[in-house]
Amino acid sequence: MLTASNERLDIDLLVLPETNLILLASVIEPLRGANRIAGSEIYRWRVFTSEGEPVETTCHLAVSAEGPFRPQRDAAPLFVVASYNWQRSATSSLKMQLSQTARYRSFIAGIESGTWLLAESSLLDDVSATIHWEDFEEFSAAYPQVRCVQDRFVIDGKRITTSGSLPTIDLMLEVIRRRQGYSLALEVSRLFSYQQAPFQLTDGSLSPAAAGLDMRDPRVAQAVRMMEENIEQPLVLTRLARRVGVSARHLQGLFRDSLGAPPHVHYLALRLNAARRKVIETRSSLADIAAATGFNSASAFARSYRASFSESPSETRRRLRARSVAMSSAS
Repeated sequence: MLTASNERLDIDLLVLPETNLILLASVIEPLRGANRIAGSEIYRWRVFTSEGEPVETTCHLAVSAEGPFRPQRDAAPLFVVASYNWQRSATSSLKMQLSQTARYRSFIAGIESGTWLLAESSLLDDVSATIHWEDFEEFSAAYPQVRCVQDRFVIDGKRITTSGSLPTIDLMLEVIRRRQGYSLALEVSRLFSYQQAPFQLTDGSLSPAAAGLDMRDPRVAQAVRMMEENIEQPLVLTRLARRVGVSARHLQGLFRDSLGAPPHVHYLALRLNAARRKVIETRSSLADIAAATGFNSASAFARSYRASFSESPSETRRRLRARSVAMSSAS
C-alpha cells in the first residue's frame, strides 16, 4: 500500500456507530479526489459494519454498508473507523474477528478511536501508535504495551493509527504521495484548499512530527504565491529567495520544514499539475502546453510528465478519450 504503484488499491473500511461523518470523509474523499484528478480508478473502497446494517453517524446521517464485516483471507488494507462510544462495539466476537483478519491484511489502520479497538484486540502490542489528544493519558495508562506517541498519524510496520479527522487527511495524502508521487498528493490537497502537515520524505516507520501547517510561515506562503504566479516563466531559486528576503539556502530549509519538500520539487509539481489540467481540459498542442508551463521543449515536458504520472501526455488523452467513448456507448 505504501510503495510506488499505479495499480488499483482496494481498501476495506469497518465503520462503527457514532462515527463522525467528517472522519469517514477524511478517509474516502482524498481517494475520490485522487481518482478524479488521475482520471482513472486508482483507489476503490468498500464499507462494512459489524452486522451489515447501516450505522448512524454523530450527525444522524446513516452510512450504508456492503455487508457485515467477517474475517476472510483478504489482503486488502483494513481501516477501522470510530469516534464515540467505541466500547459498545468492542464485543468479544468483533475483537476475535479483527485478530483473525490481521493474519492476512497488508495493513490495519485505527482511525481516531479505531486505535482503541485495535489495542483491545492486541493488535498494537509493541507497536508505536497515536490517539486523539483528549484520550492520550487514558490510553497510555490502559495499554502500557503500546508505545503511545503524540503525533498526527503513525505508520509502524503493518499498523497505522491517526489522532483525528484532519490528521487522517494527512495520512491519506501521505499514502497518495508514496504511491503516486508528490504532484498528485499536492493536487489533491489543493482540491480541498487544504493545508497539510509536511509530507514524509523518508520511508521510515514513523510519521513526522507535526511542526505546523505548510503555509504558517509567511515567507513560504509568499514564495508559493510567486511560484503560482510564474508558471510560464519559472523563477530561479536565488531570485525567488531574494524576493522573499532570505538566502537560497535558508529558503530551502524553510520549505523542508514547512512542506517536507525542497522548493524545486514543489515548483515542478505545481507546473506539472497545471500542465496536466491543460492536457485533460483543453485541446492545446503539447508544445503549447509545454511552453505555457515553463518547459524548454515538448520532449523535456513529456519526460517530466511521464516521470511524475507514469504515462505520457498523449497517453493521458488517449486513455481519457477511450473512457469517454466507452461511457457514451454504455449509456
